[in-house]
Order: sequence, then C-alpha cells, then structure tokens
Amino acid sequence: MEGYSVKEYGQAVKRYVQTMELKDDPKLIAEYQRRHSRSEAWPEILEGIRQVGILDMQIFILGTQLVMIVETPLDFDWDSAMARLATLPRQQEWEDYMAMFQQCKPGATSDEKWQEMQRMFYLYE
Repeated sequence: MEGYSVKEYGQAVKRYVQTMELKDDPKLIAEYQRRHSRSEAWPEILEGIRQVGILDMQIFILGTQLVMIVETPLDFDWDSAMARLATLPRQQEWEDYMAMFQQCKPGATSDEKWQEMQRMFYLYE
C-alpha cells in the first residue's frame, strides 16, 4: 500500500471527516469512481470547492462506504461555505448527476448527503 503525502499550507488547518453510502451495485460504484476521476470531474465543481475556501478534499472508498476528508483554514465556517457552495454554477446539477449512485433523497445538497464523523481517537496532542 502506498502512503499519502500531506500538503503544507503554511498555516494551521481544520479537518472535517464525513461519510456517505453508495448504492450496493458494483457497476454503479465503478461509474461513480470514473465520474470523480481527474478527466471526468467537472471543472466548475472543482473551482466552486476552492471558491468557498476548501484547501483540500480527498474521498476514500471501501465497498459502498465513502469517507471524505476536507481541510480548511482555521476561520472556515462550514455552514456558510456549504450554503454558498449550493448556489454556485452547476453545483446542484452535479449533485443530481451523482445522486443515482448515492443513498440519498432526490434533490439533496452536498451538505445533506455527507454526514460528519466524530473523531474518537487521536495519537498526538
């Protein structure tokens, strides 16, 4: 297994960890992964994520379980950023485009789909 590089931002950051379930269908999961590849992800969506102040975002998968790690500046306000993200060009279109793969209600926003995970252990203080 390869490790993952940690980006240096020159500032302290907050980290959010969220989870979501995909539908249990290997073909849908493969298509969901393809649509998130560098060549298929919509540029407007990537730009919108950056516009609301997110420094980095990574999504991991195991079976149907997704885990998303988001790094932001310390003064980042999640609720206002997600409200702004929902208004950006093509964002709801992207959410609707992805919904066929996800265990979610029709018309859900990104913030409604992803559930925040609580940190229960950490090694360093």
